[in-house]
Amino acid sequence: MTTPSDAARLQAIAAYRLIDAPAVDLQGLVELAASTCGVAKAVINIVDDRSQHQIAALGFDAAVCEREDSMCAVVFQGGRSVVVPDASADPRFAANPFVTGAIADVRFYASSPLVTPDGVAIGTLCVFDDAVHELTSTQARGLELLARQVVDVLELRRITRELTHSNQRLTLFAGQVSHDLRNPLSALIGFLDVALDSADIDPASTAALALARADGAAGRMNDMVTDLLAYAKAGAKPRRQDVDLAAVVDAVREDLDAAIAEAGAVVVGDADVRVVGDPMMLRMLLQNLVANAVKFGRAAGREPRVAVTAVERADAWEITVDDDGPGVPTAARERVFEVMERAAGDDVPGLGIGLSTCRRIVDAHDGRIVIEDSPYGGARIAVTLPREAALAVAVQGDLATAV
Repeated sequence: MTTPSDAARLQAIAAYRLIDAPAVDLQGLVELAASTCGVAKAVINIVDDRSQHQIAALGFDAAVCEREDSMCAVVFQGGRSVVVPDASADPRFAANPFVTGAIADVRFYASSPLVTPDGVAIGTLCVFDDAVHELTSTQARGLELLARQVVDVLELRRITRELTHSNQRLTLFAGQVSHDLRNPLSALIGFLDVALDSADIDPASTAALALARADGAAGRMNDMVTDLLAYAKAGAKPRRQDVDLAAVVDAVREDLDAAIAEAGAVVVGDADVRVVGDPMMLRMLLQNLVANAVKFGRAAGREPRVAVTAVERADAWEITVDDDGPGVPTAARERVFEVMERAAGDDVPGLGIGLSTCRRIVDAHDGRIVIEDSPYGGARIAVTLPREAALAVAVQGDLATAV
C-alpha cells in the first residue's frame, strides 16, 4: 500500500526523471565519495515504493533490487547519515541478503540521505566494503556534503529541462501568431475587396470608408506582429499597462466584422472597465474568444449571439464571453485548452490552438480561465485577472514621480 510519504517520494522521483535515465553527470560524485571514504565501492540509490534503483555505481554494475532487500531502505527516511563499521554485527542489517552472502558480503556500510529542497528523502549516497572499516569525522562530513551535491545536480537537471520546455513553448507561441492574425487579415481582405470593386473612389464613398478601415486593421495587425514576435524572442513578461477594455472589445468587433456579418451574429459588449495588462495580448485573448463563439454558434445552425462582459472586483477583474452555441461537454472543458485538442464530435474547421493561446495569455497575466455553462445555453468562458498587477503599476508610477 502506498503511504503519503511514498506518494511524495514517487512524485519527486518522477520530477527528477531518475528511473531508466542516463546518470553520467553523477558518476564523478560517486567516485569522489568512494575516494573520500577510502573504499572501492559507492552507489547512488533511489528508493521508490517497490524497488531500489542503483542509478550510478563504482566497483560493481548498477542494478535494481527489491525494496525489502535494500539496506538503504531501512535508514534513508531517518534524515541522518548512517555509519556502520560491521553490518554483520548490527541488528538492522545482520540478516540482510547484502550482508549474509545471498546477494553480497557487505561489512562496512555508510550512507547519507538524498533530501530534496522540499524535505523529501528519495534515496542515498552510499559507500560500502567487504571488510570492516571506520570513517573519520572529516570523511563522514565529506559524504554528507557530496550527498547534497547529488541533490544539487538533480535540481540543476530538472530546472534545465523545465527551461528547455519553456523555450519550446515560447517558440510554439511565436508560431501561433499566423493563426491569430487570420481574423484581422480576413477583415483587411474584405474591406479591400469593397474598395477594389469601386471604379471611382470618392472621399465620401463607401470605398473610401472601406479603405480607411482596412488601413486601421493593417496597422493593428502590424502592431500585433511586432509586439508578439518581440515577446516570443525575448521571453519577456507581458507589459503592465492601463487598458480600456471597452475599446479593446470595439477593436475586436471591427477586426471580426467580416466574420460577424457573414454569420449574421450579434456581438454585444458591457465591458466599461479599465484593467492592467498587456493591451495587445488582451486584444488577442478577446479576439480568439469572440471568434470561437461566433464560429460555433454558426455551426449550430443559428444566428449566433455573443456577449462580452467585464466587472471589477476588490481583488480581480472578471471577464466573461457567453454564446448560445452547442457548449462544451464537462469532461472536455480542461482538455480543449491544450494545443491541437478539440471537443469530442467537434467538426468545426480549425486547428484547435485558439483556446491554447488564450490560456497562455491568461497564465502570463497570472490569471485563470475556465469554461462554464452560459445562461444563453451555450458556453461561458470566464477569465479572472488578479489586481496585484494594478498595485505594481501604481508603485512604479509613484517611483517615477518621485524621481
